[in-house]
Amino acid sequence: MIDTDIDIDVVGTTEAAFLLNISTARLRLLLRQGRVKDAYKEERFWMIPLNKRGMPEITPGSRGPEGTWNRGQRTGNTFIHVLRKEIDYNRDHGTSLPAISVKQGDRNDRCHEAEILGNCKIVYRPHKPNKSQAGGARLWIEVEPDVQIVRKFFREAEDQENKSQGFG
Repeated sequence: MIDTDIDIDVVGTTEAAFLLNISTARLRLLLRQGRVKDAYKEERFWMIPLNKRGMPEITPGSRGPEGTWNRGQRTGNTFIHVLRKEIDYNRDHGTSLPAISVKQGDRNDRCHEAEILGNCKIVYRPHKPNKSQAGGARLWIEVEPDVQIVRKFFREAEDQENKSQGFG
């Protein structure tokens, strides 16, 4: 069942930083400076609207070099891995470290939940691991470059579950 109350044209700081290919710390600085167009806070979380191209809009600064965000679309596929070692560690130590890895190019972001907003495929190659991934992954989810992936962390995922169950 699809939740129609969710606005997919608005993302959080982690997803916006990923789309812009900048760090979340840099994005938070731009937010504090008021340079992210139409961004607003909902309680403690920033809500960042996306333009027609599915990207946050940044207004240019008055100093320094020109920004490199929004230059072009991503071309490489995204790979999503479930980190079994993290799951085992969390179980054994009572922690909740992120156990999902979202790899796109040189970036490797970890999260607790990944929502794929488009087509993807799950690949299992026990005898031919993916050598381009660390450790030679044998099972992964592969996503085309134009498909958006929303990464969530426990706090965000719990808030959304509570709202859908009528607790929020």
